[in-house]
Amino acid sequence: MASLALLEESSLETEYSDQRADRVTAIIPTCNRPALVRRAILSALGQSYRRLDVVLVIDGCNEETRRLASELQNPRLTVVELGENAGAAQARNIGVSAARGEWVAFLDDDDEWLPHKIEMQMQCALASLAAHPVITSRVVVRTPAFDWISPARVYIPNEPLSEYLFCRDRFVDGANYMQTSTLLMQRELMLKIPFQSHLKRHQDWDWLLRAATEAGVEFCMLPDALAVFNVEDGRTSIGRSLDWASSRSWARDMRHAFTPRAYSFFIANECVSRAAKAHAGGGTCARLAWEFFAQGQPSPRSLLSLAGFLCIPESIRNRVRQMVRRRRSVMTDAGVLSRTE
Repeated sequence: MASLALLEESSLETEYSDQRADRVTAIIPTCNRPALVRRAILSALGQSYRRLDVVLVIDGCNEETRRLASELQNPRLTVVELGENAGAAQARNIGVSAARGEWVAFLDDDDEWLPHKIEMQMQCALASLAAHPVITSRVVVRTPAFDWISPARVYIPNEPLSEYLFCRDRFVDGANYMQTSTLLMQRELMLKIPFQSHLKRHQDWDWLLRAATEAGVEFCMLPDALAVFNVEDGRTSIGRSLDWASSRSWARDMRHAFTPRAYSFFIANECVSRAAKAHAGGGTCARLAWEFFAQGQPSPRSLLSLAGFLCIPESIRNRVRQMVRRRRSVMTDAGVLSRTE
């Protein structure tokens, strides 16, 4: 009888483990944006992949957001309300702790997922031979004027991650990236490598570079655009800040995770560009240029970037960039760049 009881208990544990094995928890941190987060929640609950639940982390008390979650009345939606503002990074970490699935996926409150996003990513994740696959995708960048698919180039497996993120193929293309709202990985990995809540900026890059050093982690970027990254010109954003000093400080702390070539690109594109926009002065730009040469490994393209930010007026750079984006928008509409179903 004792053997039978142990067998039944083992069977129940296996069944419970199997139920969790392919379950995904979507984690949505939000702060005082109930109208936007409703769209995000519905896009997660509307996924074709049904073994999915949602953890909404309300970052600081907000009655309107709490009421919205209650009105949705969905048993797959769990609400975690923080008594005071902890910041998006810590809100995501808390969401991971509350997750019921063995897989977690992040969704910013102003973004949304396309219907087959999780289904396609889980197919890739479960087929992977890596101990810790991290699955991402391209996005539809949506502005009031037009949409385009980004990044222009898909990550190549085993490519140095810092080179993919920071080394630009063309000056007008903008940076490659793995946008937070596209990321899916094992909950176990996130518990081991949480977001660093003390960082003012670059929290996503910081996590990606730290994860890339972990044994068994492999990145896979699907070529499809599976999320919508909503960009509105009037909305404030840490990413648009002109604080070049914090970017340089973070890069110096993470220097071990950069190739020399990637470090030069970062100094040019993230530090010199912001210093120039902030009119930080010739002395500051000269010191950054010295770091570009002395601490990195300049290439012809990174030299062009450095010269462009120092010599070409911002208005001209923006005009050229908008022309390129409009061209890519036309290609997106024609179905040339990717399927967005």
